[in-house]
Amino acid sequence: MAGASSDSLTAARRDLDHVLTSGGLPLATELFSALETVDSSAPLRRALTDPSWTAERRAGVIRSLFGGKVSEAGSAVLTDLAGRRWSRDRDFGDALEQLATTAVAAAAERNGLGGLERLSDELLSFNRAVGESHDLQRALTDPQAPAAARGTLAERLLGGASQEARVLVRQAVQNPRGHKPVDLIRDFVDTVAERQRTWIAEITVARPLAPGQQDRLAAGLKRLFGRDLKLDVAVDPELVGGIRVQVGDDVVDSSVQTRLHDLQRQLAG
Repeated sequence: MAGASSDSLTAARRDLDHVLTSGGLPLATELFSALETVDSSAPLRRALTDPSWTAERRAGVIRSLFGGKVSEAGSAVLTDLAGRRWSRDRDFGDALEQLATTAVAAAAERNGLGGLERLSDELLSFNRAVGESHDLQRALTDPQAPAAARGTLAERLLGGASQEARVLVRQAVQNPRGHKPVDLIRDFVDTVAERQRTWIAEITVARPLAPGQQDRLAAGLKRLFGRDLKLDVAVDPELVGGIRVQVGDDVVDSSVQTRLHDLQRQLAG
C-alpha cells in the first residue's frame, strides 16, 4: 500500500484508535465480516473508492448496505474509510483488514504487554506447527474443503490459545484473500508488534543510568504515558548529554545534541 492509500490508513489508525480499542473482539468480528462482503463485490469496492464521488455519497453506500447490521462502532469505522482516498479499490479492503486486526490486538492489550506478547507467541507457534507438516498445509489451503471446516481444523491446532488468536487464525484460514494463511498470519503478527512498541520505551543516554535513576525514569514515564513501560536502555556517548525516549511514534528528546541541531536549523533558517 502506497501513496494516498498509505496516508489514509495512517490517518484512520490514528483517528479511530479509541474506537478500535474500546470495540475489541466484537468490533473485529464485525469488520472481518464486512471485509468478506466488500471482497465479494468489485462494483462495491469501486463505489467505496471512486474519487469522483463525494465522501457523503460513499458514506451513503455504507449506510444502505450495513445500516442496522453493524454496531455504531462498526459503522464509524466503515464510514471513516469510505470518506478517505484510496489509490486502488483493493486498498480499502486491506485497510479494513488491518483495522480489524488492530481491534483484536487492542483486546489482547487489555492484559498489558503480556497479553500482546502471548498473542504474538500463539500466532507464531501456529505457523511453526503448520510449517512442519505438508499434510496440514494442504488441508488448510484445500479449495475443495468448506471454509468453516478449514477454520475448525485450524482452531484445533491452537489448543488452549486465547480467543484473540482464534479469531485471527480462523480469519487467515477461512478468508486468506489470495495469500497463504501463514503469510497473512505473519502480517497479523506485524500489526500486533506495532502495538507492542507502545509498551516499550527505547531510551538513549550519554552515560549508563544508575539503578535509582532508572527507577525514577520509569516512574516518570508511567506518569507521562499512563502505564508501566518496559525500558530498553542504550548508551550513546555522542549524545553528549540529556536523554532521548521513544515510545511507539512518540519521542521525548532533551539531549544536548538535539538542542544544538535545533539551534543550527534556526540559525540557518
